[in-house]
Amino acid sequence: MTRLRQRLLGISESQTSFVPRGFHWRDENARQHLEKSGAAFVHGYNSALSDDRPEPLASRLHEVELEKVGFAFEGASMALALLDLLTPFNHGRLERFLHGPGSAHVYMVHVGAGWAAARLRRSPYGLMNKMHPLFRWLAVDGYGFHEGYFHSRQTIQQQKIPRRITGYAGRAFDQGLGRSLWFVYGADVEAIVQTVQSFEARRRPDLYSGVGLAAAYAGGIDDQSLRRLKSLGSEYESAIAQGAAFAAKARMRAGHLASHTEIACQILCEIPAEIAAAITDEALQNLPADGAEPSYEIWRCRIQAAFSRRPVSPSNPHPALPGDKGDFRK
Repeated sequence: MTRLRQRLLGISESQTSFVPRGFHWRDENARQHLEKSGAAFVHGYNSALSDDRPEPLASRLHEVELEKVGFAFEGASMALALLDLLTPFNHGRLERFLHGPGSAHVYMVHVGAGWAAARLRRSPYGLMNKMHPLFRWLAVDGYGFHEGYFHSRQTIQQQKIPRRITGYAGRAFDQGLGRSLWFVYGADVEAIVQTVQSFEARRRPDLYSGVGLAAAYAGGIDDQSLRRLKSLGSEYESAIAQGAAFAAKARMRAGHLASHTEIACQILCEIPAEIAAAITDEALQNLPADGAEPSYEIWRCRIQAAFSRRPVSPSNPHPALPGDKGDFRK
C-alpha cells in the first residue's frame, strides 16, 4: 500500500526547485534558502504517505533543519488531507494528527490541508466544514498558495481566481497567493511589490498580508531588503505587519522563533516578535461568531488596527481598537 501511495501520489523534490518551475530570482542565497523550505515540505508530504500514524510521522518530520520543521508539517498535512479525501472509508488521519503532534503547528496544518483540495481541483468548502471555525480559512490560504506556486500563469499573470472560490474565500485565497509570490519571485522585493501593484486595488491588502507573512516566516532576505519592503509597501504597512505577526505566532506556538522572524518583526512590525505574537492572541479576546463578516477577518482587522495606531512599543503593545472600550484585552 505504501509503495502504491508513493507511486500514485508521491512528489519529487524537483517540483519545488526554481529552475524547472521557471521561478524568478535575483539572489542565489535567497533561492537556495527557499528551495530548502520546499524540500522540507516534500519530505513531510512523502513521509506522511509512507506512514500516517501521528507519532512516528512527527518523528520523521523533525529530521529536517529546525527552522524548516513547519514546512515539513505543512507537507505532511497536505498528504493526510489528500488520503482522507481519496479514501472516505478510512478517514480521520488529519484530525488525529491535528489533535496530536500537529497541534503545535496548527496554522501550518490547516494551510497544508488546503493544498490537498487544490491538488484535487475540488472546492475547499467540504474540507472547511470539518475544521476549526476560525482557522478553517487558512485552508483557503493554502489553496491560494498552491495555485500561485503551481499555476502562476493563471493566478498571478492573468490574476484569475478559480470559479469554485467565492465570497470571503476569495480574500483568503489572495492571502495565500501573496505568500506564493515570495517563492515565485525568489524573495525579490522589487519584483514582488511590482506584481502586487499590478492587481486591482481591492486585492492588494490581502496580497500584502501574505507577503508579510512569508517574509517573516520563510525569510531569505537581509535587513536592507526588509526595510525596502516596508518602504515600498508603506500604503499597506498594517497589512504587512499583520502577516508578520501571524508568522511570529506560528513560530512561537511551534516552540522555535527563527532569527529571521525576529528581525522581520523588528522591521515590519517595529516591535519584537514575542509582542507581535501576543497582539494576535489578545485580538482573539471576545471575538464574535461568524456573521456578515467571518470572525477570522475581524481578527485580522483587529491586528491590523493595532499596527496602524502608533505608537506601538514594548511599553504599550496593545493600543485600543475600534469598537472596544479601552483596549481589546478587556
